[in-house]
Amino acid sequence: MSIRTILVDDEKLAIQGLMLRLEKFPDVEIIDTCSNGREAIRKIKTEKPDLVFLDIQMPGFDGFSVVKGVMEIEPPLIVFVTAYQEHAVRAFQANAVNYLMKPVNEDELADTMERVRQRLSDKHASEEAEKLKNVLAEVAPDAIEAMPDEGESASRYEKLINIKDRGQIFRVDVDSIEHIEAAGDYMCIYTGDNSLILRETMKDLERRLDPRVFQRVHRSTIVNLNQVRQVKPHTNGECFLVLDSGAQVKVSRSYRDVVARFVH
Repeated sequence: MSIRTILVDDEKLAIQGLMLRLEKFPDVEIIDTCSNGREAIRKIKTEKPDLVFLDIQMPGFDGFSVVKGVMEIEPPLIVFVTAYQEHAVRAFQANAVNYLMKPVNEDELADTMERVRQRLSDKHASEEAEKLKNVLAEVAPDAIEAMPDEGESASRYEKLINIKDRGQIFRVDVDSIEHIEAAGDYMCIYTGDNSLILRETMKDLERRLDPRVFQRVHRSTIVNLNQVRQVKPHTNGECFLVLDSGAQVKVSRSYRDVVARFVH
């Protein structure tokens, strides 16, 4: 029986190197690779792999956030690929979670695969989920509270926003918002065919919006990532996002990496 496997790392060379090392194991079937945490959560839920090699240190949705994001399903076996300090590795060991240190050693990989095979032969979903939760509690407690489950977002974040503008109250579907621009204590809300003014600070508005969908791309701009259709490079490390309506939003250099991991 093949071990259906997904590799997750934001470094392309790291994925290529791990793929080469895994070629020595005929029972390992690499069904997909992911370059960021958000993509990994989606692929794990869709493909339901047996095993995931998961890099911890990724920008934005790191390895701990990925684990949190898949806890609502029967989780796969997780092999952390990490350069973390020694105390974190001890925490993984204490919770019986497999791990590999970068750069990956071939003998250690072989030992890890033996443990994976054994775990797959007697794996109990509830026990595996509890072990992963223990890792989060021990190593990244903030991830438990900071990273909402996919299923929780419907109740935690607003779907409709009431905006009083020009003497009228508009009920705006959050999904229809393309981007938001700050102007002092006012927010300019742009949909595909309209623009409205909301009296609210950007900080307060961000709390109401799902951070997996709405991301800051400039000190004064938030974008709905689901409406991004193209990334156009610009000078000095900046770029423009082209939205569904054709509107273009500038991404400042300091936020470029944040956006790049979501747009693929």
